[in-house]
Amino acid sequence: MNLANRQILITGGARGLGRAFAEAVIRAGAEVLIADVLESGRDVARAIGARFLQLDLASPGAISRIPESIERLDGLVNNAAITSSGGRALEELDVETWDRVMAVNVRGAWLMTKACLPLLRGSRGKVVNVASDTALWGAPRLLAYVSSKGAVIAMTRGMARELGPDGITVNALAPGLTEVEATQYVPAERHRQYLEGRAIKRAQAPEDACGALVFLLSDDAAFMTGQVLPVNGGYVMN
Repeated sequence: MNLANRQILITGGARGLGRAFAEAVIRAGAEVLIADVLESGRDVARAIGARFLQLDLASPGAISRIPESIERLDGLVNNAAITSSGGRALEELDVETWDRVMAVNVRGAWLMTKACLPLLRGSRGKVVNVASDTALWGAPRLLAYVSSKGAVIAMTRGMARELGPDGITVNALAPGLTEVEATQYVPAERHRQYLEGRAIKRAQAPEDACGALVFLLSDDAAFMTGQVLPVNGGYVMN
């Protein structure tokens, strides 16, 4: 799975799963652009040999300007997401939280793909939307996030139908509960639930999903599109 001479843009690459993705793609030979709202992404990019673009996915204007900083693009990884609703029952959710989660996780991925489309058409590139296995089993007390990731899966299929004639593949990667900074709020009971329910009885590290991501960005996945690939140690089997 060689990504040499390719340029890949990864949103949310400043930490956690996104940073692990960026490092894996670089090891596979690609040049990487990290787009993140966190200023710390600048130091991360410098440390791993990537380029940094500061970006707030909640801002359509900022997204529309992203192509101005890129000459070519062979792959887009829509990884950035927020949770915000974790631990709250559906009746406890407020409209502002719901709208913010949808704006970043769903609208942001759509607008990023839309903005980058001319570049991706030029390279017959690949889009990977990072979903979550929570949308496959319906994790409770996480409704806004689960709904957003379900929308990402549906959007992946719609994009694949539309962009297939352009030679662009669009797939979704659905990791399980991964031990990163963004999941530190998750109760210990939920971590135990995953550990006990997996076929592979251990915690999931960010690196566990990296091989699948590199595969989806490579020519080895050239005839695969519109698919959802769960990587969760067998907690959800698709």
